[in-house]
Amino acid sequence: MQYLSTRGKIAPIPFTQAVMMGLAEDGGLLLPRTIPRIGSETFASWQKLSYPDLAFEVMSRFVDDIPSSDLRDIINRSYTTFTTEKVTPLVHHGDLHILELFHGPTLAFKDIALQFLGNLFEYLLNRDRSVLNILGATSGDTGSAAIYGVRGKERINIFILHPHQRVSAVQEKQMTTVLDDNVFNIAIRGSFDDGQAIVKKIFNDVEFKSKYRLGAINSINWARVLAQVVYYVRSCLHVTGHEKDSSVDFAIPTGNFGDIFAGYIAKKMLPAGTIRQLILATNDNDILTRFVTKGDYSLGEVKMTSSPSMDIQAASNFERYLYYLVDSDATRTRELMEEFGKNGKIDLSGHQDQIRRDFVATAVTGSEVTETIASFYREHEYILDPHTAVGVKAARKFKKVGVPMVCLATAHPAKFGETVAAAIGKPPQVPESLTGIIDKPARCEIMDADTNRIREFLMEKALKS
Repeated sequence: MQYLSTRGKIAPIPFTQAVMMGLAEDGGLLLPRTIPRIGSETFASWQKLSYPDLAFEVMSRFVDDIPSSDLRDIINRSYTTFTTEKVTPLVHHGDLHILELFHGPTLAFKDIALQFLGNLFEYLLNRDRSVLNILGATSGDTGSAAIYGVRGKERINIFILHPHQRVSAVQEKQMTTVLDDNVFNIAIRGSFDDGQAIVKKIFNDVEFKSKYRLGAINSINWARVLAQVVYYVRSCLHVTGHEKDSSVDFAIPTGNFGDIFAGYIAKKMLPAGTIRQLILATNDNDILTRFVTKGDYSLGEVKMTSSPSMDIQAASNFERYLYYLVDSDATRTRELMEEFGKNGKIDLSGHQDQIRRDFVATAVTGSEVTETIASFYREHEYILDPHTAVGVKAARKFKKVGVPMVCLATAHPAKFGETVAAAIGKPPQVPESLTGIIDKPARCEIMDADTNRIREFLMEKALKS
């Protein structure tokens, strides 16, 4: 399987090179040349596979430069860290299926991809006797999941930028209380978008990126998206194995477009009609909703909400979908992204028919999040975290009678205890992994959102090859 850039200015590369490159050297994002199609018989044959075995079946169709036995071992080790052998269990409440994606080490869906990516990095670096300096920005959950994926690993240092005082207290402590020597937390005075812009600017300096062996762990790295495709396939197998209707709808809370893009890839892979509808749910930071409903992809001011991991304007994975939207025209993709970089907006209203075939969307207000958490708890005695509540509100809006609806539960409610307590009158039960975390010693550098300052810090702390 060869990988191409959305901007078309690099030669095709294999999977392992794509993983290590992260952001394409022409500033684009990497995608497989083709998306493998799964026939109905093959899909049905996967019904009883364990999660790791299913992950191998899905991932191996995109990976042809790692021996099968090695890929299986990487996958198997990645999911031993979860608290359930199902990895991503489905629970059923009313007319909704809740896909619990928070059973990994940091209690967020990012663990599913980042445990895999951390082990994959380790495998490739040992194979090539090389080193890697991971640079990433987080709006909340990616940072801790990335850190837990590589903490203590030889040949890797990790540098994570998060917006100072714009993540929950638990999210911050999950990152900053990891004191391994290879972990560097940086709180920037600004938004997630500011941090992501710094990361992309540094990565676009190809000479610097090469000299300091920089790697990406944000969802700009294709391996992140690939690992997330698996739980869409798993959910479809579960639901279609128990219900007569062969189509499934998904409600996805998203700010960075990565999780829903994984669903888009799954929809393209699976037999026609398996995934009927992808429902995109945003909070008050509604750039993606405006894109779907109006073709208006334009920046606004980042608003702080009760679902901070979605407090994003410029979505990192949007460019991948844009590439498909313009019929895989890399030149047109590059022109549009350059226009967006210059003007902060692009008009895609001329593509509305296609966009609306791929997605429906809605924005959910803060008061609606609180009401959804409260009403769902009253009805089912099940606690939603605020991000999941965004998706559940959207699911209720678009639920079609007779079509199973899967809502992605992206984080454990204990990560957002204050918001939950305000909604239901009591805090959620705290898992053992979070007990006392607020009082643990922490280490973090606070810096201005200044690219040169971050670059200097990297130069000082980076592993040298």
